[in-house]
Amino acid sequence: MTVLIVGDVIDDIVVQPSSPMIVDSDTLSRITRSPGGSAANQAAWLASLGASVRFVGRVGRADLERHRAALAAFGAEPLLLPDDETPTGTIVIVLGQHGERNMYTDRGANARLDVADLPLSLLDGVDLLHVNGYALFSHLGQQAMLPLIDESRRRDIQLTVDPCSAAFLPAAKRFLGWTAGAAICFPNLDEAMVLTGCADADAAAQSLTAHYPVVVLKLGAAGVVVAQRGEPPVRLPAHLGVVRDTTGAGDALCAGFLAAWLRGVDPIEAAGAGLRAAAVAISTAGGRPPA
Repeated sequence: MTVLIVGDVIDDIVVQPSSPMIVDSDTLSRITRSPGGSAANQAAWLASLGASVRFVGRVGRADLERHRAALAAFGAEPLLLPDDETPTGTIVIVLGQHGERNMYTDRGANARLDVADLPLSLLDGVDLLHVNGYALFSHLGQQAMLPLIDESRRRDIQLTVDPCSAAFLPAAKRFLGWTAGAAICFPNLDEAMVLTGCADADAAAQSLTAHYPVVVLKLGAAGVVVAQRGEPPVRLPAHLGVVRDTTGAGDALCAGFLAAWLRGVDPIEAAGAGLRAAAVAISTAGGRPPA
């Protein structure tokens, strides 16, 4: 089973202050740099769990080989497109005392993904198209991704979707219309609230089953809600341990679920596999699997 993932590949700059911020002066911090991006993280985690993964994203030309090598190290097939005008996207992630994150995002070359970057031939030999929401957050991205999604439907290729960002989500009706019929949706609570208007996790997950047969609603330290169309939602607790960095935990959960689901397990068991992957992610610095 081959999975195609299209979306952002990013350079993460993670800032872990050693004390509360000192206004107008210096705050000693631990600062690390690592490859990231939600879609690229998902591809790395999924490949590390044994799946066959093809990843498409756009980077500044100077970073092309570095990001290719970073993804290939986990077994993913990186189909990266060099951008001669815009640098690779960057996110500055400031960690709180308990691993919580504030993110400052410059999507860089990712926002320039266009139709020429996504020929329909990318779907040849693909069994699942995983749509990472960031690929739909620009007009150019929409023009590129929507034909690929339509073609996947024509070919009866399974579709899954992660909305990715409550702040960047377009009008809910448009997003739901673009991704209607996807087999699984992986929102967090903020994204589910944008898409449904429901503040309650169970209600939001249940509401989304009108659009997706299976909804895996990510709740961070509270675990997940798994909702299947026609059945009551099921809550599963997180696997809590030492929290080093929550960056990429949701991506790991999504990948862990998909790796298990592609092996034929039911959604509840697959969600357990996703939670185990997320537990590894939060104990690891950066958004990718441990080396």
